[in-house]
Amino acid sequence: MDRREFNSVWAPALSVWLGWSSGSAHALSLADLSQGEAAKGLKAALEQGAKVAVAQLGQPDGFLGNGKVRIPLPGYLDDAASLLRTLGQGQRIDELVTTMNRAAEAAVPLARDLLLNAVRGMSVSDAKKILGGGETSVTAFFAEKTHAPLTRKFLPVVTRSTEKVGLADKYNQIAGKAAELGLVRQEDASIQQYVTGKALDGLYLVIGEEERKIRRDPVGTGSALLSKVFGALK
Repeated sequence: MDRREFNSVWAPALSVWLGWSSGSAHALSLADLSQGEAAKGLKAALEQGAKVAVAQLGQPDGFLGNGKVRIPLPGYLDDAASLLRTLGQGQRIDELVTTMNRAAEAAVPLARDLLLNAVRGMSVSDAKKILGGGETSVTAFFAEKTHAPLTRKFLPVVTRSTEKVGLADKYNQIAGKAAELGLVRQEDASIQQYVTGKALDGLYLVIGEEERKIRRDPVGTGSALLSKVFGALK
């Protein structure tokens, strides 16, 4: 793709994706950016988002203390937990929920290299999907590239963490029966699988949030490249 093709195809998509108005006067236009600069800017934003997300979630209370990603008991079991609390079982429920979130916090640091490799290996086709894919495009990109290998990495860590709590086996027994009745999704019937999936959901969510922060305030990143690419036409 030459510069003219880039300006005619990628520039409008990038403008829409970043929420820029084509009717305003600006010092720097997308036509002033090369395809290489735009691609590097996108990769830099995603790399930064991935690093921040891993650092933020992979620490004590990264999940447990964040209402957006805190892992609750699933569906019907969360409702049943409310009843158990009234029967004096609140401490045991809290122990289980805390363990689930601690397991996610312990697993997340393993994601760093895979996430960064996914960004560095991003193709032109991947970039186009992100640019034209709307608010969930970043999540979709990382899920497509890393969900399966990260599940394999996370699962042993989550398993070791949840095995420390005797309630984990009881969870699997109860959740298994609830799944048979359609009260819990089949994939949530195993506490290990459930926590692993929720850990990945939270990770992708925070990466997307960080990318949107960069888009809104590129100058605040302190990066000349990000300021140039994401500040164009702003």
